[in-house]
Formats: sequence, structure tokens, C-alpha cells
Amino acid sequence: MTCARSNFRAVGWRAHDFRKPIVTIGVPFTNIMPCNDRTLELANAAAALLEARGCKPLLAMCPAISDGITQGSSGMRYSLASRELIADGMETMHEGYGADAMLTLSGCDKTVPAALMAPARCDAVAVSLFGGAAQPGAPKPGAGRRCADPGKVMEGIGAYGHGLIDVEELHRLECTSLPGSGSCSAMRAAAFTACTMGAITEALGLGPPGSATSTATTPSNATNPEKLAEVATAVDMLLGLMKSKVTARRILTREAFENAVAVVYAVGGSTNSVLHVLALAREADVEFSIDDFCAAGAGVPILADVSPHGSYHTKHLHAAGGIPAVMRELLGAGLLHGGCLTCTGKTVAENLADVPAPAPGAPPVVRPVAAPFAPAGNHIVCLRGSLASESAVMKLSGKDIDAFRGPARVFDSEKDAYAAIMARDSPVVAGVVVVIRYEGPKGAPGMPEMLSPGAALVGRGLGPRCPLVTDGRFSGASHGLMVGHVSPEAARGGTVQRTIALVEDGDVVVIDVKGLRLDLDVPADVLAARRAALAARPRPKLVGTLRKYAALVQSAHVGATT
Repeated sequence: MTCARSNFRAVGWRAHDFRKPIVTIGVPFTNIMPCNDRTLELANAAAALLEARGCKPLLAMCPAISDGITQGSSGMRYSLASRELIADGMETMHEGYGADAMLTLSGCDKTVPAALMAPARCDAVAVSLFGGAAQPGAPKPGAGRRCADPGKVMEGIGAYGHGLIDVEELHRLECTSLPGSGSCSAMRAAAFTACTMGAITEALGLGPPGSATSTATTPSNATNPEKLAEVATAVDMLLGLMKSKVTARRILTREAFENAVAVVYAVGGSTNSVLHVLALAREADVEFSIDDFCAAGAGVPILADVSPHGSYHTKHLHAAGGIPAVMRELLGAGLLHGGCLTCTGKTVAENLADVPAPAPGAPPVVRPVAAPFAPAGNHIVCLRGSLASESAVMKLSGKDIDAFRGPARVFDSEKDAYAAIMARDSPVVAGVVVVIRYEGPKGAPGMPEMLSPGAALVGRGLGPRCPLVTDGRFSGASHGLMVGHVSPEAARGGTVQRTIALVEDGDVVVIDVKGLRLDLDVPADVLAARRAALAARPRPKLVGTLRKYAALVQSAHVGATT
């Protein structure tokens, strides 16, 4: 230990500091994107508070990849892969320096699950704090509550490409959709992945109650004092857990995961939550499959009236009581496990005991279970069939859809699909099923989001009339008829029946929502002949991170873990 102490002394430690507990502060940070450009400020605030309370902070700096900036580019391949990289980095710093507890911060789609996976993996005493959503963008004159947001920009590109809006309106969307720091917000408060994962952090019990919906900044883009106050709350909670020796896995039980899924369904959350919850459960050593996920949400109605399925956005949800208000409704209806332990040191039921009922005349942002925004069975569904023998995921968000049947238009990349959808003489028309393959965890690699082609379809007005089926994934901003995570993916090796690799233009694709089926209506002997003739597809040359990721990553069916 003498050698270690000499190094600590070199960075300012004194003899009395060697007896203090070390707290890892996981900080995914970059100055180049809004979701995570305030996390370092929050980390420094936490470090000062921990120092004042008799601890020694250890800042574990980690990368942060923006889905919004990398959307539609080769950089998007690094997004999902960064989830594991960030969790690995936090684990490495925590275990490498023998720290005593963890406070993890996060802001964007992959940093939030990573900030949960690291303490689950280490079974550390831990609290995780979501950095907050951005302020809503400026509404178009006469649009009422319907503010601009990053998803609207993507849809605007599709609309502009087909002459539905002019360049001035597209430029207005670009300049007003995201006015400052914070994760993608506006009316898609719950649907955007980062905010969905913030809600999950609360629902699991690892995040301070109420912290998922507070914004990162004020309207003037100053750091929100409420978020800084939550840093102090998180530090207090962490010190309490350290005293009582409550580690992450005592909080991350199977019942806690069921609570998290119930909240995802109640707020109309992102399909990416399926991947992240499965990955987190694996890190916590909890058996929790995609069937468990869908079963946990099957009886839960959509309660939050937030876009893209509803009318309100983050600030309205926060003013209505945030995630605790949603959980209060679920608990009252017997849809939550109230006995789960949380980072407050109390149970879920104890945390919710003082959450007030909605005031008379208050905006109906959070609906009661008895009168929901949409009934149970109308959000995320798991499909299986000849086109997805393992599973596929579809987000309904309250849409009432029985089935869809149509001819396939097949693309071997997102880029090709997007170009075809945007073409003036596009072969993608109403009634066609767009199939995008070789965009899965191994195939891309990295399972990029298909937001660009999906938003282009919506921007063209084809959202409800032209389904998109892919082995890639979707942004929380995506809506329309979207089926993703098709597994086995097209690039899967071995003898597995990766039927999506066999689809040809004109084949009939059947999406049976009520029957929970995704099928290819092609005779078995035809598919067998295609399978026998299927040639190996040339793979792009990979180096570094993506090479390792492609070699190790598992199916989306189990969370695309490595």
C-alpha cells in the first residue's frame, strides 16, 4: 500500500484521506452533444459534496455517442456498442481502484443503461442519476402544445424531399427543435429512449424519485437548480445505502424489473427498453427473458398522454408529478410490487405514500387506470413466426391495429432503403412492407436505429400504410408501423433459420398483431431452395471496437449483450 499512497499523495491526498471510502462517479461526458454536455458539471458538484461528507471521489470518465448526431451515418454503428464500452469503463475504474460505492450519471440513450449495468455487474452500493431532458423546442405558430423536437426534424426531411414542406420550414425545424442541453424531449418525453431509461432508473429503485422528468436546464439554458438539488439528494441516498450496506442486486430483483416494465408500458416508452432491460437483468444475475418483459407489460394500459401518441411533453409530465404519479396509479391498481426496496432506503409503496392525487381540473397528463389513454395490450408486443423464429418487437403506442399484409420491398442496408424512400419516383408506396436487413447486432454491426427511413415514411404520410420490418432497431422517436429486432438477424451464422435473409421483392409479409405473429407467406420448399442457394454476403472490414463487438455480440432476442 505504500506505493499506492505515494501516488495518492501526488494528487493531493493527505494521511487522513487514506481512511475515507472511495466513491466512483461514473461520468459519460462530451462537449459535443447536448444529452451529456452537463454531466461533468453534475459530477464535479457530486464530488464536492462527497468530499465534504468524508468520502474521496473517483471520477470515471467514459465516452458518450449521440444517436441524434450519428443518425444515418456509419457512426451509428458505435451507438449500441458504446453501451457495453461505457459499462466496461465504469467497472474497470471501480474495481481497478477498489472503490467502495458508485454514483453513476447519464444523459443519452446508451449512457443510461450503461450507468445501471455497471453497478449491477459489480453489485456495488450505488445510486444512478439521469441528467435530465432538454427544454421543449419552439412550437409552430398555431400548433398549441405541439412543440418541435428532434424526431420532427427527421420527419421534416422526408416531407421536404416530397414537396410537402418548403426549405424555410425545414430550416425552422432544424433551428428550433432542440434549444439547449439535455436529452431529446419535447412531446416525446416518455417515448424517447433516454427519457424511457430515466423512468426505468426510477422504477427499478436506483434513481431518486422524481428525477427522471426534471429538465437538464432552465429555459435560458442554464443548468437547472432542481437537477443540482437532485445531485445532493443522490449523494445523501448513496451515503445511507453505504451505511446500511445495501448493494445494487438487493434492489435489482425480478419484481423490480417487472415494476420497470410496467412503467415503460404506462408511459408508452421506447422499444429500445427491451434490449436494455434484458441486458441489465443479465448483469444483475436475474433471469428475465423477452417473454417475461412482454408478460410484465401485457396487463398495463398506457396512462401518460405524451407524444408521439399523445398531447403533452416533459414539463407537463413533471408538473403532474412525474414518474411517481404514474407509479402511484399503477400501485393503486395492483400493477406494481410495492414491497421492492429502493435507493431511498424505503420500499416503493413507502415512497409513493405521500404522492398526491391529481388536483381537480389539472391537465390529464397522467390518466387513471380506470380511464387510460389506451387499454392494455396496445403498446410493445413480441411477435414470432416464420420471419422471426426467435422474436421481433413492435410498438403500437395505442394504435388499434389487427393485421397488415403486403408485398415486400427489400433492402440490404438502411442507406439503400432511405434513398429509395426519398426518391421522387420511389418504389415505396402505400401497401408495401419495407424490409431492411443486415442491420442487426452482428450484421451492421451495432444494430443501428432505422429512424431515418422510418421518419421519411412518416414525413411522406405513409406511416400507417407502409410498415417497416428490420433486424435493426428504432429510435424512441419512431412511430408508424415499425417492427424491429427481428431475430435471428440476416447476418447470423451457423444453421439457424435466418429467414429475413431469404425475403425477396414481392414476397407477402404478414403482420398479425392480435395473433402476435410475423410471417413470410412463401412455401416452405421455396424457402428451402433459397436457403440452399444463399451465398455468404461480403462483410465490411472491421477494426478495433466494432471488430470485437461483432465477434462477441449476442442476438437482440437476449438484449444484444457481449
